[in-house]
Amino acid sequence: MSNLERDPVELLCPPEAPEGPAVQVLEYREVPLGGPRAMPVRRTLPQRGRTTIGAWCFADHYGPDDVAETGGMVVPPHPHTGLQTVSWLFEGEIEHRDSTGSHELVRPGGVNLMTAGRGISHSEVSTPGTTRLHGVQLWTVLPEDSRHVAPFFEHADTSPFQVGDATVRVFTGELANGRPEAADATDAAASPVTVFSPLLGAQVDLPAGGVVDLPLDPTFEHGVLVDAGPVSIGLPGADAATEVPWAQLAYLEPGHDRVRLRADADPVRVVLLGGVPFGEEIVMWWNFIGRSHEEVVEFRRRWESDVIDRNDPDGPFGTVPKYDGAPLPAPELPTVRLRPRR
Repeated sequence: MSNLERDPVELLCPPEAPEGPAVQVLEYREVPLGGPRAMPVRRTLPQRGRTTIGAWCFADHYGPDDVAETGGMVVPPHPHTGLQTVSWLFEGEIEHRDSTGSHELVRPGGVNLMTAGRGISHSEVSTPGTTRLHGVQLWTVLPEDSRHVAPFFEHADTSPFQVGDATVRVFTGELANGRPEAADATDAAASPVTVFSPLLGAQVDLPAGGVVDLPLDPTFEHGVLVDAGPVSIGLPGADAATEVPWAQLAYLEPGHDRVRLRADADPVRVVLLGGVPFGEEIVMWWNFIGRSHEEVVEFRRRWESDVIDRNDPDGPFGTVPKYDGAPLPAPELPTVRLRPRR
């Protein structure tokens, strides 16, 4: 998915040291996803005070949306550099096309992972048969030694397994010390898609009144994005649990080997994200991740040259085959140089 803000802020993201309470609740901001009937998305990453959780650097949460009212998802070809996109749906269906020639449908239970590396372009459009659209779009930042890899695309289906009262689907990385109750489901605790730093991405569902103690990698920091809730989050040694409302993102600092999730009156669904704290300074602007202001300026110049000459399949970002429409032009860059946000 593209960042369709008309005036995206350029962010210098220094390595972040964990600080503050054991459970920090981050509120979302609503962003329109293009068009006169723009589909709204709720963005919890990046934001002031926290730009990454592990290598996770972008989180948009949307739906359930009535496609007849919002027009669904229509994101024309647009570029990415230095990151991976992770598409995960609860309801609906999205058609993905990209400049490597990949063509895949995103459906609930299946993960689409696109590695941009040195540069890729893609489109995402909800299919005609989709009446409700509901899911998350996530990005991970690639570390320095991997960010110039050739672009590629992967799709994998996931299998649910039980941990306590919870049903879990791991779509990226692996659940730390995962011990699915069904012996033949052990492999489901790890996703086969390629990652370039230690990561976890999982959907966790709890029935009303349910509780689960999930194992965590204590070297990871974690985020709990609430899709249906609220959810009660308890950590070993904490005086009390923290209730996290719908659509908010709870941040858990490293050092915890377990988290207790509890549903009270209503069923709960969360997306659990985790990773080793990202130790590199990055620059994020629009759909690009680089390491300097000058590098981002060059990414934009290359994309604009591709937009002008769409007949050049060998351009820096290639072309998206069989997409009927114009690519997204890049927004104007800020008129001032980047200054660090502290």
